Amino acid sequence: MTLPIQQPAAATPTPLAQRRANARAAWDRELRAPLGLEGAGAGSGIPEAWFLGPQAENLELLRELIGAAIDSHAEFRRAFHPEDPTHITPALRRSPEFLQGVERLRTETAKLLEKLQMSAPFASMRYQGHMLWDQAMPATVGLFAALLYNQNNVAAEASPVTTRLEIEAGNDLCRMLGYSVPPDGQPPAPGQVVPWGHITSGGTVANIEALWAARNLKFAAVGLRAAIRAAPALAAARAVEVPLWGGGTGRLIDLDTWTLLNLDIDVVAGLPAALAALGIAPETLTQALVPYAVQNTGLMGFYRNFMPDVPEAPVFLAPATGHYSWPKAATLLGMGQNALLVQRVDRDARLDLEHVETTLDILLRRRIPLLTVVAVIGSTEESAVDPLAGLLALRERYRAQGFNFAVHADAAWGGYFRAMLRDEHEPDCRKQIPTEAMSAYVQQQYAALGQADSITVDPHKGGYIPYPAGALCYRNAAIRDAISLRAPVVFHSQAEPTVGVYGVEGSKPGAAAAAVWLAHRVIRPDRSGYGKILGQCIWTSKRLFARLRSLDDPRFTITLFNRTPVERAHGRAEELAAEQALIRRFVDLDNAALSRLLNEDAAARELFSQLGSDQVILAFSLNFRTPDGLNTDLARANLFNERVFSLCSMIEPRADLSGLDLILTSSRFDPAVYGHAFVNAFCARLGVRPAAELGVDFLISTTMDPWTTETNGGNFLAVLEQALRRAAHRALDELGF
Repeated sequence: MTLPIQQPAAATPTPLAQRRANARAAWDRELRAPLGLEGAGAGSGIPEAWFLGPQAENLELLRELIGAAIDSHAEFRRAFHPEDPTHITPALRRSPEFLQGVERLRTETAKLLEKLQMSAPFASMRYQGHMLWDQAMPATVGLFAALLYNQNNVAAEASPVTTRLEIEAGNDLCRMLGYSVPPDGQPPAPGQVVPWGHITSGGTVANIEALWAARNLKFAAVGLRAAIRAAPALAAARAVEVPLWGGGTGRLIDLDTWTLLNLDIDVVAGLPAALAALGIAPETLTQALVPYAVQNTGLMGFYRNFMPDVPEAPVFLAPATGHYSWPKAATLLGMGQNALLVQRVDRDARLDLEHVETTLDILLRRRIPLLTVVAVIGSTEESAVDPLAGLLALRERYRAQGFNFAVHADAAWGGYFRAMLRDEHEPDCRKQIPTEAMSAYVQQQYAALGQADSITVDPHKGGYIPYPAGALCYRNAAIRDAISLRAPVVFHSQAEPTVGVYGVEGSKPGAAAAAVWLAHRVIRPDRSGYGKILGQCIWTSKRLFARLRSLDDPRFTITLFNRTPVERAHGRAEELAAEQALIRRFVDLDNAALSRLLNEDAAARELFSQLGSDQVILAFSLNFRTPDGLNTDLARANLFNERVFSLCSMIEPRADLSGLDLILTSSRFDPAVYGHAFVNAFCARLGVRPAAELGVDFLISTTMDPWTTETNGGNFLAVLEQALRRAAHRALDELGF
């Protein structure tokens, strides 16, 4: 039997399996109509209808919706066996003990509410720090309504509705990211790879799970070879053949370890279904694999027993801009942080494919297995999008040499921006909303997103959904089976739809799934909904870039990390001056006038589209002027930036927020992470001398508020610019520079 590249079709189900499938289908039919997201209609409306607002302008609407959620939940409690006795009687409510308890509840709640008044004001236009802004009202209402029921999505019996909501939300995220989900009610075509997604607590857990799945899948064929050779129950599988990258096929039990470690991912993920098609029951396969699967034997036992001909342990690659969850994942999975080979980034903080190619050549020559290569789709400090399309093309070249690996897209921050490229719906709006598309380069990477084997995306970032709401989506649902651990006490029936058997977490709040589901039901993840919000944010970010690039102050300078087109091309002084004059025009115009200019002037349109970061995070460093000219001491420039950050941040709770005019965050370009060439180049632009291993401190502004440039008081970016000037001047005064 030869396996195709595609996932093999399932075997003819047994009577028991058919009964389970019928029960699942009936359950789906009953709930699909009110809970489905596909074809839910356009996210009609404008962003102003979807948020509480910086001054709580939609308070009455939110109060109405939260009140409706409480009333509905009370009705639910009263309707379930109303004949049952009550307990909290009027007499009990009048008792001294009850009244004392209520008084304490009120007193302590008031204290908490008072303490919370010292929280970071995320919904303010002055908040430009982390990837946070106001919460979408449908998400808030969904979370609040569902938490009253306290559903646990670890098992369907503990969450019969919210489990379904999570499945629907996972499918919707898959569609948004570019995976092909079969239409509701239609089974997949024979052999069709079907995606699958689920909610996690955040991107860290999603990334850990993605690496866990890639590791287990990498070793799966090696363990299966050993099991087939040794277990009589698997005798029917001895003839199974798999396709090889150089062409032709090979019998699985005859292939060497290196070849098995580099088989096509879909083929490996489809092996259990292929064996089932031969009449090998899943229970038989599971039992036979116990002595041979890495999740049972552990890494040391697996390497020793089944991979003695592979001298070095597997590794994985991630760029220098990668999230801290990657070394954490390597540690938790027993691989050690040294299994992560950090790859250099270019001057735009994007993954350097030349460095990746050099690394791949070394791994191939030394026959070191490669689990996965991570592409960051929106780094959290530079908002840089890695060249995913180029990475996928590079993988095809190495596949031709028999060297294969998974590709994971860490789009925790940037995933929702793909909504800008989806045309499911585009209703008319009652007013013109200024939006801006992502650059052509970035759109090319998003177009390739659906080819990644797994994708992390955080609804609690670009989806404006309350924590905790991360997600992981698989291109091939069969990949998730590489990490499923079933607990018979918890999971009773295969007829139940479930998300709890997959992933790192056990107990997980159904309320998070409800928040994502209702947000997607109201604000569709296409151009009519989230694309509209994020398009406005990109517009705002480019306008802020133009303003900061034009800032002229006698006491300090500002150097934006992202270069302009002429800077990238190392243009002449007169070219830089002409470009800067046009950027200055962008600052002086209001939204309507700027829109007209961009529509009428192709050169202005091209320049504006290329300004700023790949998304909406701007990184910049300040330097100060001295009587002798610009400061050249990096340590003193860092002190300046650190002091400005301390004046524009909330490290500790503040009883009085009135003196906080601007909130930023900060980070450092560390040569140990980014490399000396990267840091030295930025030092040259900043006007300071590099200093040994000293990094460059920088400030970060994130524009997640779509309305900043069109308030009823005008363009609020001017207010933010003045707040930055005041903070810089105060820092210089305090430092004596």
